[in-house]
Amino acid sequence: MTASSPDQLPSSSRSARAAAFSVHIFTALGAGVALIAMMSAVRGEWAVMFGWLGLALIIDALDGPIARHFDVGRVLPDWSGDALDFVVDFLTYVFVPAYAIAASGLLVPWTAVLLGAGIVITSALYFADKRMKTDDNHFRGFPALWNGAAFYLFLLQPSPVIASLAMLALIILTFVPVHVLHPVRVMRLRRLNLSLMAIWAVLAVITLIQNFAVALPVTVALCAIAFYIVCGDAVIRLMGPSRS
Repeated sequence: MTASSPDQLPSSSRSARAAAFSVHIFTALGAGVALIAMMSAVRGEWAVMFGWLGLALIIDALDGPIARHFDVGRVLPDWSGDALDFVVDFLTYVFVPAYAIAASGLLVPWTAVLLGAGIVITSALYFADKRMKTDDNHFRGFPALWNGAAFYLFLLQPSPVIASLAMLALIILTFVPVHVLHPVRVMRLRRLNLSLMAIWAVLAVITLIQNFAVALPVTVALCAIAFYIVCGDAVIRLMGPSRS
């Protein structure tokens, strides 16, 4: 039996394929957003850059549920949504933030290029590691969230020595088998985690609108939420097994 040509496919099948492919296009939009963010970074428009990276986060949060709704993996088996997602994530979570960190002027000057290169090299290896997530959806090691690291670097603006050491520590922690909470996919305390993420998003928008010149309570709240995310795995494990 010969395969049907696209013109011979039922209209319902063609529409399903079109809908599925539109999800891939939506995911790929993140790469375009990454380019615009990079252009803003080159101009030194850091708050604008983070705004575009925030839009990329929204795309990344939405494309998975939409893909599952349209059963993209089954409808378009020749197209890898996982590979596409990894490419876009590397640009938005790693490459553009690495440039921002290296070009920010907030690091010890001679370390900037070395740390920037270290970020992209170690993150590329991290993305290739099939053990990057545990069975219960925690990250293993620092999860290459360099957009977040860059955001807090610009927010706190520590001394160049402390900033450089902090970036080096995160590079090393990429390969240390500590567990970091995934605030969306980890099911324990998920309602609390999502609420904190919503609060964080509002405070982050305020921070960008004010070009990082925010009041101390906003900074403290943002840091407290980040501290919870870092320590959330330990909190959940201390609670013991779920009773559900």
